[in-house]
Amino acid sequence: MSQSNTQSFYSPRYWPSWLAIGLLRLAVLLPWPLLMAIGGGIGRLIKLFSKRRVKIADINLQLCYPQMSTAERTRLINDNFAAMGKGLMEVGMGWWWPHDRVEKRLLGIEGEQNLPADNERGTIFLTAHFSSLELSGRYLGHRCASHAMYRPNENPVIQEMFERHRTRHTLGIIARDDVRAMIRALKAGEGVWFAPDQNYAHKGKVFASFMGVPAATHTATSRFAKSTGARVVPFVLIRETGGYRLRIEPALEGFPSNDVQQDTQRINDLYAEWVKLAPEQYNWIHRRFKTQPDGNPPPYPMKRRG
Repeated sequence: MSQSNTQSFYSPRYWPSWLAIGLLRLAVLLPWPLLMAIGGGIGRLIKLFSKRRVKIADINLQLCYPQMSTAERTRLINDNFAAMGKGLMEVGMGWWWPHDRVEKRLLGIEGEQNLPADNERGTIFLTAHFSSLELSGRYLGHRCASHAMYRPNENPVIQEMFERHRTRHTLGIIARDDVRAMIRALKAGEGVWFAPDQNYAHKGKVFASFMGVPAATHTATSRFAKSTGARVVPFVLIRETGGYRLRIEPALEGFPSNDVQQDTQRINDLYAEWVKLAPEQYNWIHRRFKTQPDGNPPPYPMKRRG
């Protein structure tokens, strides 16, 4: 890092970011039950100042659960923000907790036999944006070495922390748009942790149903598997009372097929099954249905500018 970049990195505009990271570092020294209670409280506090995100979550739930009452949606949104606050604490756990302390909170693994036993083929470890996403990568890394795909952060302090700590527990990180690096890793027989469940508006998408709603969905999983011969092993981490349960699905058989639409729908159906396990832990505040078929307007309120 050049001297000018270092000076910018520590400029006053980023002091709040450093303060937040420092507080998170201190918080993760606390016992896990207290840490989760604090995280849940932070999530509920954030909800009070996030009316737009609350509205987005409410619209998503109306679309995906049309039979759900207003009171039920309100409870689920409250639980969702609490879960996201706990997920923030789990970022710190994933970064700083020692191996033994992390493993102590793993209540069990469903499907551990589905982890690949060789590196003759690359493996796409397919997951989704549940609130324990960061910690799930740590648990996976203890069992199968893999790269982590990520979305670069505009805040250089946050970016630096993700780069520093994710590389400690993985083979390295790959920016989500770095297709060449992903293909190179898979062709080398390595694993890549991949979560393509968010709205995708660019070339390479299809509309596939997610919980009964058309969703613009990335086709990269099918295309990467086809071009590299990689297997696809889905996994997800679910938070339970007292700890976590890692769920590892069998490698997808007959994947990819000759039908990208069918492959993409298959993945969305898998995500929908996971949501049923812990609906409050899924990322409902994301504008999953922002891109609509035939160029129709999104169902969400316009973002205020200025």
